[in-house]
Amino acid sequence: MAESTQTSGKLAALKRAWQDETLAPVTKRFPERRKRFTTSSDTIEVETVYTPAEWPGDPDPAQTAAYTEKLGLPGDYPFTRGVQPNMYRGRLWTMRQYAGFGSAQESNQRYHYLIAQGQTGLSVAFDLPTQIGYDADHDFALGEVGKVGVSISSLADMRTLLAGIPLDKVSISMTINAPAAVLLAMVIAVAKETGVPVSQLRGTVQNDILKEYIARGTYIFPPAPSMRLITDMFRFCAVEVPKWNTISISGYHIREAGSTAVQEVAFTLANAIEYVQQAIDVGLDVDRFADQLSFFFNAHNNFLEEVAKFRAARRLWAKIMRERFGAQKPESWRLRFHTQTGGSTLTAQQPDNNVVRVTVQALSAVLGGTQSLHTNSRDEALALPTERAVEIALRTQQILAYENGVGDVVDPLGGSYYIEWLTDEIERQAQAYIDRMDGMGGALRAVEEGFVQREIQEAAYQAQRAIESSEQVVVGVNRFQSEESTIPDLLRVDERVQTAQVEALARLRAARDNAAVQAILARIRQSAAQPDAALMPLFIEAVEAEATLGEICDALRSIFGEYEPGNWV
Repeated sequence: MAESTQTSGKLAALKRAWQDETLAPVTKRFPERRKRFTTSSDTIEVETVYTPAEWPGDPDPAQTAAYTEKLGLPGDYPFTRGVQPNMYRGRLWTMRQYAGFGSAQESNQRYHYLIAQGQTGLSVAFDLPTQIGYDADHDFALGEVGKVGVSISSLADMRTLLAGIPLDKVSISMTINAPAAVLLAMVIAVAKETGVPVSQLRGTVQNDILKEYIARGTYIFPPAPSMRLITDMFRFCAVEVPKWNTISISGYHIREAGSTAVQEVAFTLANAIEYVQQAIDVGLDVDRFADQLSFFFNAHNNFLEEVAKFRAARRLWAKIMRERFGAQKPESWRLRFHTQTGGSTLTAQQPDNNVVRVTVQALSAVLGGTQSLHTNSRDEALALPTERAVEIALRTQQILAYENGVGDVVDPLGGSYYIEWLTDEIERQAQAYIDRMDGMGGALRAVEEGFVQREIQEAAYQAQRAIESSEQVVVGVNRFQSEESTIPDLLRVDERVQTAQVEALARLRAARDNAAVQAILARIRQSAAQPDAALMPLFIEAVEAEATLGEICDALRSIFGEYEPGNWV
């Protein structure tokens, strides 16, 4: 009894020290959303976080030791319980609905609508030609302009896309990879034109090319020059755009391709290790760029597994950064992530059921400690979402944020026997994958050899077999089917968008200083041929001269070449 009482006292003392040294400075600088947090019974006041010290009786000494090693307290290493000491009590997660379609003007109208409805950050979806570095008037763009995202070919398009958006107040996430540096250059140019200091820009470019080779396919260049573009952006933004997340290392698309939760964590963090090592190899200080790394995860159907997955990823990344890379700053150890609910879980049958699926998935992300969240719309298995469907998806987040108290306590599922066991198990299995890939020479080599792709394909095959055999029930698909009519008001992108974009590009090329454009493109080609030359400043200069996305990417193609599966230059 004496030993357990002493242990309990140590845990209580640890929490008091955390309250004084970690929590108090944050709440002093950033007051919490409310003075008191209570349950719906106003007489029950809730604390920021709960530990074994609050449980009646004395904690077992061994369990208490495990608690301090594996969990700790939020805002402290290993961040299992959250990257901020008071999490959503201080500020709710960013509600960032992924949106973009048709022309820049149409997408701008959707963004203003979402902001008016209470959205707190933008997430830009680009069409397929933009994602692979082609202008809207390229032959390869025919039939695809504006279809799965917004068409952006020039700085003029970006000006229209961001018109009226306060860039010093609203953060912008852009799902763009191979040409990420060029799109960021356009945002920087718009900020300069509108008087917003570049150092104050906040946002994210996805910029995760390894995931494209693995799961998604919107690549342009071979891996070596692609990695160079990424580390070049790391270097530039560390100095010039310090509040910008230079990469969003994405497990989302790995999961959408069919991976398991364990594989999502393992392959995402293995890719992140590759990016960090590449940056270190070109001479960057890990503590100079690590706090500009962000992550992007999927919220899938198994609610408790998803909560544990987020906690495991956070703890594992903290260990990797501190122990493997020797990062010294706590900010470098923190895994900050955006979450999107699982697109592959949505069904075309009985689409109203998707509202329920999305709600449960979003709740797992909140209870898992996400920093920002996108909730899918009910009609996305059929088409791009309508404005009405987007509103319901956003309202889902707002109900979670304001009506049920799930953000009033940090890591409220922490301490559950099952959650803690599952968190440990996901971490253990993910680490085993990372060790195996290290043995192959790292993520780049594992992708080259097809290991990652084969593992995902096998998992996807087994999952599909389970659905087809009805071992895994999907409501409305393989059980509980019903006769139904389709949603009548699906969003359709007007085919005239492409014509308008092509005409706008023709006017742009006729009016600009084409000699200046050719001169800057020549300098980009010259610098691309020099392995150590900085490219980001040239991209900014090029877009300011009205060079188009496709022209800049073609200049790089002429030096870097294009990636073909199996061609690892």
